[in-house]
Amino acid sequence: MANSTGTGGTFFGHPKGLATLFFTEMWERFSYYGMRALLILFMTTAAIEGGLGFDDLTAGAIYGLYTMGVYLLALPGGWLADHIIGLKKSVWYGGIVIAIGHFTMGIPGIVGLFSSAEHAGVTALDTYSFFLGLVFIVVGTGMLKPNVSSIVGELYGGDKDEDSAKRDAGFSIFYMGINVGALLAPIITSFLAENIDWHLGFGAAGLGMVLGLIQYKLTDKNLEGYGDAPVYKTPEEQVKAKKTANIAKIVGAVSVFIVALFFFGVIRIDAQGIANISKYIIAVTALLYFGYVFLFGGLTREEKGKVGVIGLLLIFSALFWSGFEQAGSTLNLFAERFTDRTVFGWEIPAGMFQSINSFFIIMFAPVFGAMWVWLAKRNLEPSSPLKFAFGLILLGMGFLVMYFAAKIAASGDLAAPTWLIMTYMLHTFGELSLSPVGLSLVTKLSPHRYVGQMMGMWFLAVALGNLFAGLIAGHLSGGTEEALAQMPSQYMLIVYTTVGAGVLLLLISKPVRKLMGNVH
Repeated sequence: MANSTGTGGTFFGHPKGLATLFFTEMWERFSYYGMRALLILFMTTAAIEGGLGFDDLTAGAIYGLYTMGVYLLALPGGWLADHIIGLKKSVWYGGIVIAIGHFTMGIPGIVGLFSSAEHAGVTALDTYSFFLGLVFIVVGTGMLKPNVSSIVGELYGGDKDEDSAKRDAGFSIFYMGINVGALLAPIITSFLAENIDWHLGFGAAGLGMVLGLIQYKLTDKNLEGYGDAPVYKTPEEQVKAKKTANIAKIVGAVSVFIVALFFFGVIRIDAQGIANISKYIIAVTALLYFGYVFLFGGLTREEKGKVGVIGLLLIFSALFWSGFEQAGSTLNLFAERFTDRTVFGWEIPAGMFQSINSFFIIMFAPVFGAMWVWLAKRNLEPSSPLKFAFGLILLGMGFLVMYFAAKIAASGDLAAPTWLIMTYMLHTFGELSLSPVGLSLVTKLSPHRYVGQMMGMWFLAVALGNLFAGLIAGHLSGGTEEALAQMPSQYMLIVYTTVGAGVLLLLISKPVRKLMGNVH
């Protein structure tokens, strides 16, 4: 077993297993962000140009469902690993499923082989093949994403302060791998997709996942003793485990059957209808869960206050992500349609703009970390609710920049790329203010027996935000003359909403802070 404190490690002074997980996650994020950079552009591109030719509303709904599914399936993905196959196998199989999904979408000639009146060269079979690839990627990401992070945590098993510091440093290195993958992917996949062939872009994203799997298997000895399948020793545990496995098999079989019905066209896919229903299901699920915990969870008065704060912040979190995640949808389409991307006679692929956020993360994350430490030493560090509020206000400021860019587009001119760059920078500042704080705060405020479930609620809020981001994109894309004329006012509506929410949180931060008790 590798040393849990990292002594003798060979990866920046950390356990060797961190290197294995670093590169696994880097290539998984390469595949995800490569896909994210292409998805809505591919769907809205005309069939005669190699795309699917969907209208903006449909494409936005599909995009929202896809990004929502990635976060929602992290919940059953974590459960499957914890109760049946273990973390390591879940990461391995999840990566394989992701690669299959990318290659399903990346096979040259799937789109445009046949003709149909509906999509001018794209048959129903082509469309369902596209959806099948999305399903594979969502399922695979749900299996891999939560569990690779859990194994990182297992590498640092101690409870001493120095172990905690080592764990924090290890996660910082690990998250650097996320952003390296997210930085490189849009550049490579967009160049191939938009300049040569869409399928090469999807295939390149899949190749990244394959490279991650190869190194994962070649270096899996570094993870010996970590992330193994659960061992059930007593007869009672074995019977319960068998029942659990049977339930998982039944759920899996039913899911495959439903997907098959979609694939063969027995059930019609109404993306907008599914997306609209999903937002209500998620909201009602969260409301019922928190109601149950408050009424029947056996919470003390202090715990109820803290859980109430979690519920409140999850609302603001969903609002934040509904704006932030428009990077891959609304802002991606703005880059393609309304941005002057010509530099020295070469047109920059629109999807490459998706790398800007990761570039700013890598550049400014150490700055923000040092800033919080500097303020804390002087007893000036803002409370967590205040950081949340700053994140929302910065998000709104980013969309204020887009308001002026949209005015230029509505006038018939192309906007300079600096408008998007400024927007992404402000959004990154908002992310650095809110995202790390939110994850940490949920774990601190949650009653011990509800930590895992509350983290599930956090991901549920992120999923809801992603879904709304896709739905908003369909109305904010400027795909028609009427939509283009309304685009500036719609951006300003987002500014009012996000900045208003941030100001509201600023105003109620003191009573919220009191409910948090000894948590800062």
